[in-house]
Amino acid sequence: MEDFRFESDSLGEIKIKKHAYYGANSQRALENFHITGRHMDPFLVRAIVEVKKACAIENNKVGILSDRKKDAIVKACDRVLDGEFFEYFVVDPIQGGAGTSFNMNVNEVIANIANELMGGGLGTYEFIHPNDHVNKGQSTNDVIPSAGKIALIRYTMELKIEVKNLIDSFERKAKEFDSYIKMGRTQLQDAVPIKLGQEFSAYAKAIRRDYERLDAAIRQLSYLNLGGTAIGTGLNADDKYIKEVVPILSEICGIELFQADDLVDATQNLDCFLFASSVLKTLASNLSKISNDLRLLSSGPTTGISDYNLPAKQAGSSIMPGKVNPVIPEVVNQVAFLVIGNDITVTMAVEGGQLELNAFEPIIFYSLFESLKTLKAGVYTLYTNCIDGISSDKKKLEKKVENSVAIITPFAPHIGYDRASRVAKESLRTGVSVREILIRDKIMTKEEIDKILDYENMTKAGIIDEENINKD
Repeated sequence: MEDFRFESDSLGEIKIKKHAYYGANSQRALENFHITGRHMDPFLVRAIVEVKKACAIENNKVGILSDRKKDAIVKACDRVLDGEFFEYFVVDPIQGGAGTSFNMNVNEVIANIANELMGGGLGTYEFIHPNDHVNKGQSTNDVIPSAGKIALIRYTMELKIEVKNLIDSFERKAKEFDSYIKMGRTQLQDAVPIKLGQEFSAYAKAIRRDYERLDAAIRQLSYLNLGGTAIGTGLNADDKYIKEVVPILSEICGIELFQADDLVDATQNLDCFLFASSVLKTLASNLSKISNDLRLLSSGPTTGISDYNLPAKQAGSSIMPGKVNPVIPEVVNQVAFLVIGNDITVTMAVEGGQLELNAFEPIIFYSLFESLKTLKAGVYTLYTNCIDGISSDKKKLEKKVENSVAIITPFAPHIGYDRASRVAKESLRTGVSVREILIRDKIMTKEEIDKILDYENMTKAGIIDEENINKD
């Protein structure tokens, strides 16, 4: 039995699997682009099918697509949106042609499903044609960026949920550790006392800014060039269709979307994607800095800093019994490295546009989807497997503060900088505490020392504002 059929396109005849719902353009892309070995992102497939559905509905409204053809295309789109036929979106995510291969892959699959619904056969396109009907009033150059933005918005919304959970986790720890006094450090050296809760509060505030920046990225991505067709001029699209298609798409997606006020600009300039990437890079950088702190401050358990303990998640060595590593912060660091590298890729792709079109949206979407998905997973594992389970020994922290030479700092205004320096040097040289030297040499009394070492007063700046705890 013959396992193949033949279809023709502008380049000639090509062999395709007999029961495949894709066509000639998809087959050529399969042969040309063996790049990642992966299929298209499911959120992007869903988004572009929603675009096709919206376009069919609007083309029918303006009278240039019959009811029968519109119904067949819409039903075909709905079947894909219900989870069918995903195995036939076969082109590699990284491809030449500004995404034309993917657009045509979608056009062909929808056309073949619709043809079957109307009584036709695969590859015949006797009722519904991929270009003439499914792609009517469209171009790859307005369809692909519009679908990509919808997918990115959805991924960003998912990321926001996890980022909010991380903020909540930091704020809970900030309250828990609000009375824990520890030695603060600058340039890895003892500095002045700080509350452990203040450190976690600072983490929460940094990530809250990232949360707000994610909202800004969504706003930038909400403006589409759909209706602009090839270069933003709307060639081959009905005038009424151009004005009305984005609101229909917005309703189908359940996302607030807008048409860009200048479709030429929105077609050739992709700075909105770079803005979104920079937001992800900033979040990744903050997460990595926090992860660095977590690893340093939990180092030990006996010869390191060990201000607190991270929850033990797995054995740390195949040769050293009992060793436990800070594996969760380590994996978050690596997520950050990946995201920052992807930002470089997006930067080069956005810069690489030429004239009326940027051909590099495939790598932009590939990179941003990877960044969003790994950040979501990284943030989730950070708060569930690390932050929520951090513990600390309050008395141990206080003992470190009392024994630190850096405790001399609050005495300097009272005994003079030079005298304070001499006390600090003697403490370092002899191992005798600052407190003992001050009392022994009758520089200060115990009562005077206790008054100055009022840790609550010393750490008052940045104390937790409980009114901000657990706010959205």
